[in-house]
Amino acid sequence: MCGRYTLFTPVEELAERFGTQPPDWEPRYNCAPGQDLPVVTGAKSDQFTRQQWGLIPEWADEASTASINARAETIVEKPSFADSVEHRRCLVPADGFYEWVDRDGGKRPYRVAFEDDRPFAMAGIWSRWEPPTRQAGLTEFGDGGASNDSDPVETFAVVTTEPNDLVSGLHHRMAVILDPDAESTWLHGSVEAALDCCDPYPADDLTAYPVSTRVNDPSHDGPSLIERVEG
Repeated sequence: MCGRYTLFTPVEELAERFGTQPPDWEPRYNCAPGQDLPVVTGAKSDQFTRQQWGLIPEWADEASTASINARAETIVEKPSFADSVEHRRCLVPADGFYEWVDRDGGKRPYRVAFEDDRPFAMAGIWSRWEPPTRQAGLTEFGDGGASNDSDPVETFAVVTTEPNDLVSGLHHRMAVILDPDAESTWLHGSVEAALDCCDPYPADDLTAYPVSTRVNDPSHDGPSLIERVEG
């Protein structure tokens, strides 16, 4: 699974890497579910769009149905994801992600990244959810009426696949890291072609190392979170 990641690459470098306008973005070392994070959608591939991490299907009655990950192997079969993988795919930029290992009675976080910390795209899907309209009572509007508690929200999930040899020692799933040549296919290709891009990324260029347990708390942020510690 992918439950936390980093994105501290300078915005100018991100813009060059993804062929977009520079995003309005401050470095993050602990991107977490529920946060508004930058993605590149097929509909707006020349810019970054902020979306909330945790996909809520269009038809959901409650926001509590949010999913942060979607399994590539079953994504077309799941009602929560089928329409999104058909019509609304996105790139989720990152320069590393965290996985946790049971160690000494606790959870030891590891960061997985390229050796040079270069940014990459994780495969994602997104949806636009509108909170259901509720019927207002007479005391609220005088003569009754409909009320929306909040504005529509765009949400996304990271697609996962089987782990490569490096990540398999940390977790039984990993985020789909797209080869740069496959990013356009993921955004614009057929579902079949897109899913063909979801093989585990080769482990050769990646590294994994233990980091501080401070990353366990999503309120913590800063460069110290990605420093190597004794495992």
